[in-house]
Amino acid sequence: MGTQNSLNLQNETLGSVEEYKFEPIKGYPMLNWKGKRPFTSTQYYPAQLKENHGEEVNGWMNKIFWGDNLQVMSHMLKEYRGKIDLIYIDPPFDSKVNYGKEIKRKGTTFKNEQGSFEEKQYSDIWANDEYLQFMYERLLLMRELLSSKGSIFLHCDWHKVHYLRCIMDEVFGISNFINEIIWCYYGPGSPGMRQFNRKHDNIMWYCKEGEWIFNDNQIRIPHDEKTIENFKEGLRGSGFIGDNYEIPEGKIPEDYWNMAIAGRFPKDGIKRVGYPTEKPFALVERIIKAASNKDSIVFDCFMGSGVFQSSALKLGRKFIGADINLGAVQTTTKRLLNVLNNLKKPQSELELGMEGEEKLIRYTGFSIYNVNNYDVFRNPVQAKDLLIKALEIQPMPNNSLYDGEKDGRMVKIMPINRIATRADLNELLAGFNYKEFEKKSEANLGKAVEYILLVCMGHEPDLKAHLINGVAPFKIDVEVVDILRDKSNLEFKRDSEAKVLIENGKLIIKEFYPMNLLQKLSIMKDNVEDWKELTESIMIDFNFDGSIFEPTLVDVPSKDEMVKGVYQIPDGAGTIRVKITDLLSESIELEVSNG
Repeated sequence: MGTQNSLNLQNETLGSVEEYKFEPIKGYPMLNWKGKRPFTSTQYYPAQLKENHGEEVNGWMNKIFWGDNLQVMSHMLKEYRGKIDLIYIDPPFDSKVNYGKEIKRKGTTFKNEQGSFEEKQYSDIWANDEYLQFMYERLLLMRELLSSKGSIFLHCDWHKVHYLRCIMDEVFGISNFINEIIWCYYGPGSPGMRQFNRKHDNIMWYCKEGEWIFNDNQIRIPHDEKTIENFKEGLRGSGFIGDNYEIPEGKIPEDYWNMAIAGRFPKDGIKRVGYPTEKPFALVERIIKAASNKDSIVFDCFMGSGVFQSSALKLGRKFIGADINLGAVQTTTKRLLNVLNNLKKPQSELELGMEGEEKLIRYTGFSIYNVNNYDVFRNPVQAKDLLIKALEIQPMPNNSLYDGEKDGRMVKIMPINRIATRADLNELLAGFNYKEFEKKSEANLGKAVEYILLVCMGHEPDLKAHLINGVAPFKIDVEVVDILRDKSNLEFKRDSEAKVLIENGKLIIKEFYPMNLLQKLSIMKDNVEDWKELTESIMIDFNFDGSIFEPTLVDVPSKDEMVKGVYQIPDGAGTIRVKITDLLSESIELEVSNG
């Protein structure tokens, strides 16, 4: 919308460019920021199938993608453009906080050793312009994925709601705004507060084309007693009109929702997983029930702990999820497997298996994919430190422009949560000491005034040329290290070790040493008395086909329990592949020959 007249989404695999025309809105106010640029095209990124859990239902398999959601959605355009009925996102809020999760080993066998630490999960610290461009580009792709009757719920808070409302108006159109929902919760304030306690989030609801799904009877809540009495007395003050009007079974909720925050006083009986910014099931389920139908495809590309995906599974929706954080992928997988396990119980089928009088079909199988071979960084928050170590860069912590130095080159690490663009070079171009460049140029005619190494995770093809041209007439020498291309030559983490064997028809895990986790716990390998205390889950594929991991045995214990470690091998088992995941969500996979 606004002054953007077209959006060209280029699919390199298909070899075509499709144009989407938008009529400019006359006199339309637009939000501008430094470095704002139109997002006019994107390319197709391949996905690699890694795991299958369960089977297709009616030809559908749910999907979980691990990778940059810009690349995930660019991949999805080929198959899902115009097919998604509901998008719910709980994106970064720009809260200026690094969110962490306590990692605590199970059991108590380690004596006089560190038993827990806080692992950074993700950073929510942004430069204002970078954040707005990040959201703008992704919202444009989300609009393309929505069906003609589809709608989007964007969850945010006071930090950026005013800016995001403007961007949503630009992308979706003012006329397609439906509601701003205020989610109210409660809790103590901080000592010395000089403002009212901030205890609400904002959820903005927009449709795509003026039509949207709204299942009012699915989300009604009980009438107030006063309303019922007024109705019985002849509609006085009740808000109902008409002589023959029958009071409906409950009212449609207002646009302010009072719900306990996740992790505090849960009334739904569902255990929280301790993931930062986890949202309550009741809130997400109301959105899914209201704005999608059974069999609808629903999507969340800031997946987090998997509350949305779990709710969608239980409510009979087809879902797609994505996250750049491996911890989110592993947490969501575990949560979905627990949901499936509970749904096998008779009481769960009775409780959740019916919706009205019609049996609810659940799409229980799901696949896990990497997009664009995204399997380098287990935790993007730690990416810069990992790169500095892997590339043997001499860090420069007090330098505001460069991250370090290597082999005579000044090193700049570009954003690793997305493709590096020409706009990402603005910081360098603005920060260069051009007076110093002039002195070097006069003293060394014909030689470069600066030698630079750019480190990125995918980049626009003209990135290097743009930087060189940007400092003309000065000469600089630029090299680019692309981690996606060169990752095979780098070592990013200490590998885990495990010993697995077969005895008397049973698969036995004898040892497991997750070296990265042990290092963070300050535990020596020789001091590990029970490897189970370091293990989050074990999955086993008893007939591995050499390509796709399809576990038929899943050992995912509760928080206070430990994995079994000994498993009966079924008749007919072939090549056995075992996946052991530690408390950091890092995994090792190994094969054992049966026979």
